[in-house]
Parts: sequence; structure tokens; C-alpha cells
Amino acid sequence: MKLNLGTNLESQIVKINAQLEIIRMLEVEQLLKEFKDVFAWTYKDLKRIPPKLAQHKIELDTTIRPTHRTKYKLNPNYATIIKQDIDKLLVVGFIQSIEEATWLSLIMVVPQKNGKLKTQKTKCNHKEGSIPITFYR
Repeated sequence: MKLNLGTNLESQIVKINAQLEIIRMLEVEQLLKEFKDVFAWTYKDLKRIPPKLAQHKIELDTTIRPTHRTKYKLNPNYATIIKQDIDKLLVVGFIQSIEEATWLSLIMVVPQKNGKLKTQKTKCNHKEGSIPITFYR
């Protein structure tokens, strides 16, 4: 069941189990509305965690050689979508630009049921119907 925690002008949709008892559903709704400020509704809502508090580190096996893929032309529509998503993340400071990368993630453009295209970063093989996009230095 979809529940709007925002307003008609600025919706903040969450999904809750439609099979909950009515009393439990009302309790969950009240709890979500009370604490709706803890959710990140937009990129601007994403808060940076100070490195002193927590830091993410990826341990790589240095004995394994990195794989490389052949470059190919990117559909201009997909390039626009990816650029918009990256620009949003840059503006709010969630990611930052670097001079030279030694490793890059695979970015995919995935068609959604509503007809829109969505980007997602992945470490695994691409899903059926999605188009993998690899960035190179």
C-alpha cells in the first residue's frame, strides 16, 4: 500500500504492507509521519558521514589483474540521463571529481515500467533488457 507522507504538491511516497491489520497499519503510518525527516527524499537530503565517524574501504586483491572492456559509442539519450544524475550528486557533494581513476564502476541505464530510464551502478552482470555503460580514463 502506498502512503504519502508529504503534501499533494510535494509527495513523499512510502510503501507499507497492505496485509497489516488496520490498527497496526495506522500505528505504522503515525510512526512514519512522526519521523519522516529521517528519510532522504532528494539528493540534497543525503548527509555526508564524517570520515572520523565511519569510513568505507574496499579491500582489493592486488594479485588479480583488472579486466578491460572495449569502448563503444553511447546512445546520446543515455549519456544525457547519466550526466544529469552525476551532476545532481556533484552539486550536493555526495561525490567528487578526481583527476585520474584507477578503477571505475559499471553504470547501467535500466528501462522502468513507467517508460522512464534510470541509471544504476552495479558490480555484477547486467540484467535482461538493460544496457551496460562503462567509463574509461
